[in-house]
Amino acid sequence: MPELLDGQTVEVQGSAAKPYVLKNVGGVYSCSCPAWRNQSLAIDRRTCKHLRQYRGEQAEQARLGGSLSPPPKQSAATAPKCVPPLLLAHAWDNEQDLTCYWMSEKLDGVRAYWDGTQFLSRQGNMFHAPDWFKKGLPSIPLDGELWIDRKRFQQTVSVVRRQDAGQPWGQVKYVVFDAPAPDQPFEHRLHEISRVAREDRCPYVRILDQVPCESTEHLCIELTRIESLSGEGLMLRQPGSLYEAGRSHTLLKVKTFHDAEARVVEHLPGSGRHKGRLGALLVELPGGTQFSVGTGFTDAQRNSPPAVGSTITFRFQELTDGGVPRFPSFVRGRSDVPAKQVQRTLLDAAGA
Repeated sequence: MPELLDGQTVEVQGSAAKPYVLKNVGGVYSCSCPAWRNQSLAIDRRTCKHLRQYRGEQAEQARLGGSLSPPPKQSAATAPKCVPPLLLAHAWDNEQDLTCYWMSEKLDGVRAYWDGTQFLSRQGNMFHAPDWFKKGLPSIPLDGELWIDRKRFQQTVSVVRRQDAGQPWGQVKYVVFDAPAPDQPFEHRLHEISRVAREDRCPYVRILDQVPCESTEHLCIELTRIESLSGEGLMLRQPGSLYEAGRSHTLLKVKTFHDAEARVVEHLPGSGRHKGRLGALLVELPGGTQFSVGTGFTDAQRNSPPAVGSTITFRFQELTDGGVPRFPSFVRGRSDVPAKQVQRTLLDAAGA
């Protein structure tokens, strides 16, 4: 493999669906994999199997000035926290077909990993749940959220961060949505949850409902229903997918869709499969903000895109702090939308 130059990055395929990114910044080598991120060493002393495979064992050993074996074990008092190997979601790009995915409500609670004896946060901090709250929980790992109700996130946080394990925990439920087992498909893990996390044995446990998504229309209807109940959104899980540590495209979060309009400024050329035709539209909002829309087009629309100067309708999930729509996706060309309506739609999205 060629050496990583200062400032250079390269992608390598690991066990996750999305490649990991190796980087060299001023001689400090890093990897985006969980194994590199979760080490307690200084960042210039860390390595991982992806760096060793790319650079070679000898190069990594020379860089670190010694053995690549793990550091000596620390005492319990000084040992780093055990960060749970949680599966994390990507945001849906508004384009991928989610038919047959498992669909559930996105809860606004506090993520909690049950390791068989205690609850841990995403950072590896222990939640001081009372013994009566944990009674009946199984000895196998579970993944879920400590949750009181919709729109009560701050109250949930104030309870679960308490050190005294008191009565306020009686308001909380542990809502389980997975049982981490790296070699078992999601459907098998759902069955395992129903077997070991029964509510008649664990009074403070609830199992999150999972239903198959029938179509994009079904997803939109369910999203509208959940949001009408003050819910946060939806989570979509790929059927048959495995539980993997880190962010994965097998788990997608879906929030509110907004439709808005923008003026086409330029046709940006495509590459790869779209070489020789439209890659994306550079568009402009009424306030002057420009961005590109590169998804949602059919092949016919890429061959004959909306004209420069025309108006398009696009769909997006939210605005960035800079007022740029996130995950914009083309819907249709328009010629009947006044500029004031475009601006009003964007203002509504910013306040959502």
